[in-house]
Amino acid sequence: MSSTESPRVPAALAAAAPKPGTVRVVEGERLDSVGLPGLTLTIRSRPSTRAGLPPALYVHGLGGSSQNWSALMPLLEDVVDGEALDLPGFGDSPPPDDGDYSVTGHARAVIRHLDAAGRGPVHLVGNSLGGAITTRVAAVRPDLVRTLTLVSPALPEIRVQRTAVPTALLAVPGVASLFTRLTKDWTAEQRVRGVTALCYGDPGRVSPEGYRAAVEEMERRLQLPYFWDAMTRSARGVVNAYTLGGQHGLWRQAERVLAPTLLVYGGRDQLVSYRMAARAARTFRSSRLLTLPDAGHVAMMEYPETVATAMRELLADAGESTESDETSGRGAEAASGTA
Repeated sequence: MSSTESPRVPAALAAAAPKPGTVRVVEGERLDSVGLPGLTLTIRSRPSTRAGLPPALYVHGLGGSSQNWSALMPLLEDVVDGEALDLPGFGDSPPPDDGDYSVTGHARAVIRHLDAAGRGPVHLVGNSLGGAITTRVAAVRPDLVRTLTLVSPALPEIRVQRTAVPTALLAVPGVASLFTRLTKDWTAEQRVRGVTALCYGDPGRVSPEGYRAAVEEMERRLQLPYFWDAMTRSARGVVNAYTLGGQHGLWRQAERVLAPTLLVYGGRDQLVSYRMAARAARTFRSSRLLTLPDAGHVAMMEYPETVATAMRELLADAGESTESDETSGRGAEAASGTA
């Protein structure tokens, strides 16, 4: 490791360190800690409104957490029994003991949780990095996946958008340390403002309460000793996954996905190019495409109602129809410009 690269924090130390602040939990949610050999995951759950509903698992993107799904989960609690996990090193989950932040490492964590919990097959949902992770899970463990929903999935692009370059640069040794030094005087509010401008098609859609919660969470994360290490190594994992060829390439694995798949792309996404939507629709063999011209990188946070409607249609067509589906209404295509 070069002298300029951010030092890795031993997992045992990071897990034992007191966690600053408290993680936000909205009404109706609960947090649980799941211990697996060499791995501890925090799971945010929203119990379904009635027994016997099929399980769903939500997987966030780079720098995110299970909180990214708090707007969508209540809109689906009458059709699925939902859980959202904090990937290792993110949210309230400590780093993995093996320090593996690759896409494969994160996918392995998701698979281990599903196997240990016995919840599979699930309706699997992923955003950004979480989209790459869940694509790999669906390809290698089809027995664990009923349907797959991908919101701006981080699949390889030949021409990366200029606005995505700074995030990719985090993967370069030394850049994270340099960035930390250059931005050491930035407040949590300044950082949140930058992230919001990058991830939202219209930052004005963030409510004052949501903005305050994001600032509080940023303040908490910045105090974690492994924050930048997890970001850097996960960004490097995405870049490495983009370079893999053969059967391990993400597009090759997308071709192998058997589960019915919903693809959601935002027209104002600055991190995953809108032009990749057509390729994704051709690659996933049983797919449908929802395009949201005004959405950014986190459509499930900007337009949760529209995404929920599209997911209800996916579940209904996959044989998971419920009485509530009949009264929920359809028409995501007409409402949002589905391609």
